[in-house]
Amino acid sequence: MVKLMTYAGPAVADAPGTRTGGVPQTPSAFEWPRCRECAGPMQFLAQVSLADVERGSSGLLSIFMCQNDPGLCDEWDAGAGGNRAFAFGADALHVPTPPGDGVTLLDEACAVRFEQVGAEDYLEAPGQWHQQSGRPVREVLGQVGGRAAWLQNDETPRCDGCAQPMAFVVQLEEGHDHRTSANFGGGGYGYGFQCRACGTAAFLWQR
Repeated sequence: MVKLMTYAGPAVADAPGTRTGGVPQTPSAFEWPRCRECAGPMQFLAQVSLADVERGSSGLLSIFMCQNDPGLCDEWDAGAGGNRAFAFGADALHVPTPPGDGVTLLDEACAVRFEQVGAEDYLEAPGQWHQQSGRPVREVLGQVGGRAAWLQNDETPRCDGCAQPMAFVVQLEEGHDHRTSANFGGGGYGYGFQCRACGTAAFLWQR
């Protein structure tokens, strides 16, 4: 089974829970991440409620990526400094004000509905969901839990703290509308991970 994220219409920018776009919910001491390459503020892409991934979990996985000069900041790489992922706890209730410079937000906040599809893996699931629902494949926004469906080699990151492979959390599509989508190189996938033991997180994308 694959647990799909599907487009459920526009969301309020600071809506709680899993969504793409909008503004992040964070702890009060949060500082907006800046790109290690260009020093510009990163763009907030999505937040995922960890309770949607595994029953009994709490907190949020929050994902950011530099879009100030796309392609020049190695924003696809989990360790190059062109993106950041955070594993926030239950204290992620603050809504920060984005910096006034740079590209910080997507042009749409999207609500998410979860739908189970009996596919072998994620690469098969959107087409199967389309056949069952009659809705456009582009309205699939990704998946949570299960196994990552890699477009290239398996690039599961290792935690900087314990050096163990991180747990897969979410696979993101670019979005349902090209005018408001994230940029994963044009048709790529984003991948979010966490280390439960160390409270760290990582993100990368492939095309």
